[in-house]
Amino acid sequence: MSNERTDPGSPGQNVAGETPATDAGTTTEATTEHDDTQLERTIGLTGGLAIGIGTMIGAGIFVFPGLAAENAGLAATLSFAIGGVVALLVALPTSELATAMPRSGGGYYFVSRGMGTAYGAIVGLGLWLGLMFASAFYLVGLGHYASAVLAELGVALSFSPVIATGLLFGAALTAVSIGGTENTAAIQNVVVAVLLVVLTGFLSFGVLDAAGVFGSPSAPETFFSQGYFPVLSTAALVFTSYLGFAQVATVAGEIEDPGRNLPLAMVGSVVVVTVFYVVTIFVATSAFGAERLGQFGETAMVEVARHLLGTPGAVAILGAGLLATFSSANASILSASRAVYALSRDALLPRKASEVNLRYGTPHVALLAAGGPILVLVATGQVELLAEVASFLHLVMYGLMCVTLLVLRRRDPEWYDPSFEVPGYPVVPAAGALASFALVAFMQPASVAVGVVVMAASYAWNRYYAGSVVLEGAI
Repeated sequence: MSNERTDPGSPGQNVAGETPATDAGTTTEATTEHDDTQLERTIGLTGGLAIGIGTMIGAGIFVFPGLAAENAGLAATLSFAIGGVVALLVALPTSELATAMPRSGGGYYFVSRGMGTAYGAIVGLGLWLGLMFASAFYLVGLGHYASAVLAELGVALSFSPVIATGLLFGAALTAVSIGGTENTAAIQNVVVAVLLVVLTGFLSFGVLDAAGVFGSPSAPETFFSQGYFPVLSTAALVFTSYLGFAQVATVAGEIEDPGRNLPLAMVGSVVVVTVFYVVTIFVATSAFGAERLGQFGETAMVEVARHLLGTPGAVAILGAGLLATFSSANASILSASRAVYALSRDALLPRKASEVNLRYGTPHVALLAAGGPILVLVATGQVELLAEVASFLHLVMYGLMCVTLLVLRRRDPEWYDPSFEVPGYPVVPAAGALASFALVAFMQPASVAVGVVVMAASYAWNRYYAGSVVLEGAI
């Protein structure tokens, strides 16, 4: 392959020397990404919030309560709060980086421009694979809810529909994304709006019930019934729930007015979703107690709704659970494809993957490169392993993004001119980096092992396939 180089003074150029069509604070209809093709800026603030909230609201509320309560007891509420704080500490630095470099690729683009090719390759390939693990996790969760719907309807099957449903929807969502980003964004907007309405009504009733307005107040449990360590290990497990804000940055090249909309979408989605998570765990554990809630597994919230509102409540939460896991998978597949697209654009993957379909304006090869492996992971059905590997890879990326901001602020290159600056610098990015790396220590050994293998493979790929590529701004 050719040894293409860039001008270090040109922040917007990639390895092929292309220049972006927009500055961070301006609005344009498209961003030139590769040769003569473009990705159009079709996602507004509502769409950005929908991607962030829609990705995060699914697993956190509909799949994790039972698993989290089983591991940490009532203190699972603290686990979700810890995850939210870590996410916020990372979302603020990410917002600054995204307004300085509003391009498709998210964390990969930021780290590669701030810290060099080797770190960028680890983050970029890790982001791609991490999003695939997360997408598979969401699709398996969708399959569990589909199975629960059939059981509620009295439909008996001779086989479990969990994996088959996940595979079917994974293929369908990949096809929809190829048909246009606006299709994905439109679906996301509607799904998230319906979800928030259903959840707000359900959780409001649940809080009043727990307080004794509709019945007897719930008897308090021992908060740290499982000890202190499970609180942090559960926070590491459920951190998959907080991957959505970074996915907004992954599609930054398609966000309208990125200087304004990127920070609002990322920080806003973290705050909204953290509140929903903590209230959900409180309502769920108040209804059954942590021990019994843990026995219900991935569909625990259905039983909580049945307890509070009877069969209509169970049906409503089943429908909401299907929508939530659907929206999480929808946004994750889109983001995974943009990671592939950005890597290919910088020649860290074959150039074929950055081709843009001229009819639909989407990177169809990148979408297939994301969607295909996701289906393989869905077939494993390993919910907790998929979730933790996704969390591991993202936590490494988040830590490196915070370090990147510190590096760029110290170096102060001429091209670095963000329209949003992180408050509390340098404490916030330093705390974000430390918290991200520290949370990895509380993960299961198997998940860490898989994540380390992925990172090692990413480094080897960069060294032997793309080692001659030099990105602008690399140290």
